[in-house]
Order: sequence, then structure tokens, then C-alpha cells
Amino acid sequence: MKIGYVQTSPEFGEKNKNFKEIADLLTGIRADLIVLPELFATGYAFVSREEIVFMAEEKGPGGETYNFLKSLSDKTGAVLTGGYIEKENGNFYNASMMVYHDEIIGIYRKIHLFNKEKLWFTPGNDPPEVYSIHGIRIGMMICFDWIFPEACRSLALKGVQVIAHPSNLVMPYCQKAMVTRCIENRVFAVTANRIGEERRGEDHFVFTGRSQITSFNGEVLSSAPADQTFTGFAEIEVDQSNNKKINEYNDLLDDRRPELYFAP
Repeated sequence: MKIGYVQTSPEFGEKNKNFKEIADLLTGIRADLIVLPELFATGYAFVSREEIVFMAEEKGPGGETYNFLKSLSDKTGAVLTGGYIEKENGNFYNASMMVYHDEIIGIYRKIHLFNKEKLWFTPGNDPPEVYSIHGIRIGMMICFDWIFPEACRSLALKGVQVIAHPSNLVMPYCQKAMVTRCIENRVFAVTANRIGEERRGEDHFVFTGRSQITSFNGEVLSSAPADQTFTGFAEIEVDQSNNKKINEYNDLLDDRRPELYFAP
């Protein structure tokens, strides 16, 4: 299975320009799964609800992001995953859409909102799901979800093999933390981050780049530069993620003692 990511520096509010840059970077590429960053076409540093309203898209097929992901899937043969603003019933979500050709496989609404995202977005209230595509089990989480071990673990308990992780990372910890997340769950992960800076209103965000493909055993299979547009891919044996045994006596999931863990 060939999995990969695209790392760019989107121009705030310029959807068509940002779409074209990604399409150009993927010209001639064939793969099974390609992950794009969080909010990859809109930018990140919003200063008003009006900006959110203007760039949001209705849930379901027909929106700009759906059409773009569909076109990329048709050209690359891949399942495409990327972040966008979703609107439904007056609420706005930091969401990720998974598309294969003309089918929306699934939509995930970010559960753990970071910083001023709490001013603009409604947190997702649905648990992350695992989707089976050609026998491969893929799940999604978004950016700041990485800091909560429960996000990856809940997907692992549902049988996920590969986690698609669109991101706009500004803290320096995630890439190293994903090594631990993959080891403790024995899953593969594709963290697609962005680069560049956004200065808008009172905010100045510097994005960390270094998109990463992490193996089930913690090996980093691909790592992008911190400050360059980049695409990275790796060939994986996805079934390796099915074996949760550390040795003859220890299994990562079977050895859990949830009855002894703190619960709210």
C-alpha cells in the first residue's frame, strides 16, 4: 500500500489558488492514500465569524472541497483526505473529508479544538470512525487530537490500521509524539502538516512543517522539511498493524485493565 501526504503553505482565503498548487504537486502521482493538511484551502488564522461563514461548505457532495478531492482521487487512484470548514444547521466545524472517486467515505469533525478555534467552531460530538476501503481500515483525526492518547486508542480499539491526520501544527511536539502514538497502538499514521506563517489580527502563527509518515513500530518512514513545500510517500505492509503482540506474553490491547483506570 502506498500512502503519503502533501505539505504546502496556503494563501489565506484563496481556495482556487491553493487547490491548484496541490493539484500541480500531485501531477503524475499514483497512490492508495493521500492526506492533505487541516483547512488546506482556506488558511487558518480567522479574525471574524464572517470569514468562517464565507468559506464554509455544506455537508455532503457538491461543495468545492468535495469536487477537488474527487478530481484528485480520479487522477491519482487514491483515497483523499483533507480538512475544510463544514456548516450544518447554523454550526461550523473544523472537519476532514475522506473521498474515493465520487463517494464520500466519511467526514470527521474535530473533537479537540485548539486555541481560538473555540471562538469559531463547534467541537465535534461524534466518535471517530474506522472505514474499510479495499479491505484497508482507515480512520481520521485532526491536528490537536494528537495530544489526547484516547483519540488514537479509540481508533485502535475499532481496528484501525492507518490514521489520516490532517494538521496545522504550531507546537513542536506532535511529530515526536506520533512515534509514541503509533507504538502504543501499533498503527500507521500520516500526519500532513503545513508550512509558512499567518499574521492576521492579533495572531501570528508559525507552522512547523515536518509532515510525517510513522510506522506501527515507531519508525519514521518519511519526514518533510520544516519550511518547504513537499510531498512524501512510503510503501507499507498494512497488515503489520494487525499484530498487537509485543512478545509471547503481552498484547497491547488484550492486556489493558480498563476497570482499574480512572473514568469520569
